[in-house]
Amino acid sequence: MKKRISLIVLATTMMVSVLSACGGKDGSTGTASQESGGTNQKTLRFATWDTGDALKIEQDIAKKFESDHPGTKVQVEAYADGFDQKLAAGFGAANPPDVMYMWDFPTYHQSLEPLDSFADKDKDLNIDDFYKGLFNYGKIDGKLYGIPAGFTTRVVYYNKKLFDAAGIPYPKDGWTWSEFQEISQKLTDKSKKQYGFGARAENDTYDLQGFVWSNGSSFISPDGKTIEGYMNSKETAESIQMFGDMVKNGSAVLTGGKGQQSGDDIFKAGKIAMWESGIWPLESFKQAGIDVGTVEIPAFTGKPVKGVLAESALSIAKDSKQKDLAWEFVKYYVSNESIKMRVADLPVRQSVVNELKKDQDPLYKPYYTMLERSDNTPAFLLNPKWNEVNRQLSAAVEAVMHGGNAQEVLNQAVKDSERYLK
Repeated sequence: MKKRISLIVLATTMMVSVLSACGGKDGSTGTASQESGGTNQKTLRFATWDTGDALKIEQDIAKKFESDHPGTKVQVEAYADGFDQKLAAGFGAANPPDVMYMWDFPTYHQSLEPLDSFADKDKDLNIDDFYKGLFNYGKIDGKLYGIPAGFTTRVVYYNKKLFDAAGIPYPKDGWTWSEFQEISQKLTDKSKKQYGFGARAENDTYDLQGFVWSNGSSFISPDGKTIEGYMNSKETAESIQMFGDMVKNGSAVLTGGKGQQSGDDIFKAGKIAMWESGIWPLESFKQAGIDVGTVEIPAFTGKPVKGVLAESALSIAKDSKQKDLAWEFVKYYVSNESIKMRVADLPVRQSVVNELKKDQDPLYKPYYTMLERSDNTPAFLLNPKWNEVNRQLSAAVEAVMHGGNAQEVLNQAVKDSERYLK
């Protein structure tokens, strides 16, 4: 799953797209069909942002699809960190991949094929088996542009060994941010360069929304038109200031900035007791020998915990010349068989979760608990100009992590951003 790829302005990228048409790994443009050994072989292009083990699994899924569809070759195109740029270039040159991973629907939906008619008439999809809330992230103006392929919510990881050594009970679902901060203070031992928590020097504001929602606020109004009183509300400022204060008082250490290790790596080294993230680093924690536990995100006292989803979906290009074949690939990719092959994200089908008993495993249960709490709409889905606003917000949050006052910098961010909403 794509952790978070920086939002871009599609129109800007398309200015150069004609010069760099999106193609296959060998630099070719790719075609709907090609001659191979005297036979007419269909080539289906599939673009992914994944690399490493996740990419290998996707290539294996493609091979299985090929074996079930003789005469079809699935060309897996790994765009990695250049995903947005290469995808936009393909759209701009009217030569996009047939199928692609997708999450930024506000930017790309006009280049995507609406999938409602496919999903509604195809009983083999078994759409009722998906977690319903996942479809909200793939809709624009009531039209469905993506079929959920994987997701993660966010949880707090904790190192059981460090908790045991300090004689501190493991955190439980239903804990509060006050308890979290107390525990973090107790688990900090600067003589050992050990800290209770790792705070990100450079935060993705998308992920911070869960904390803001949990404190009863949001970055933007529900109608997507107003940020004054939302992005700079007292509750929003408190949510972000909390992490800045933990860095100031020494109960948290900054991670991931210039010259600093990532929080994942510091957690694996046993130097931070708690770390907040999605499903992505779990396997690496286990491989590193960390006796790791997971727990749902803490609550602000008297307020319900809210979560944020990171979701990957599959979409079909509007310019694809073989939409029916593309749909068959999408459907296979989100089948029970394929879902069980992919371990870098969480299953989107309830039947797979029940079969694997994921929601009963103490290590995985908090992700599904947080899924039930993840029904708010992210800011980028509410306003098409959110990319511009987000630049100011991101700078403000970074300032807080380096000692700035959250209320002051958020007030300024709102002033600097309001012109984009007019």
